[in-house]
Amino acid sequence: MSRHNFKRMKIWQEGMNLVQITYKMVKTFPDIEKYNLVTQLIRCAVSIPSNIAEGTSKKTDKHFSQFLDSSLGSAFEWETQLIVAYNEKYINEHQFRQLETKVQELQKMISGFIDGLDKKS
Repeated sequence: MSRHNFKRMKIWQEGMNLVQITYKMVKTFPDIEKYNLVTQLIRCAVSIPSNIAEGTSKKTDKHFSQFLDSSLGSAFEWETQLIVAYNEKYINEHQFRQLETKVQELQKMISGFIDGLDKKS
């Protein structure tokens, strides 16, 4: 396996974009969520590109794929927390639909990348 430059990877770039969106979104949440939903959303968002980056340092596609699996798990966790934020009316329906679409596209991209690595192994 040749190592990837994570900064050039579309999945990493999209993950970083989700981080920026998350920080912007949670600024509007009530103070009661500061150490609950806000923290969880930020941790999940940051985990997505972080695991992609860490995975690029691994020597084999199998190990890289494990970090991508973690990244994908964080993306699904982030989507669940987005649903909670919408249900609690911290974001409106338009924001929810836009962000839901964005994270689902990222999930598909990460899944596709994992599938490509698995085919090479």
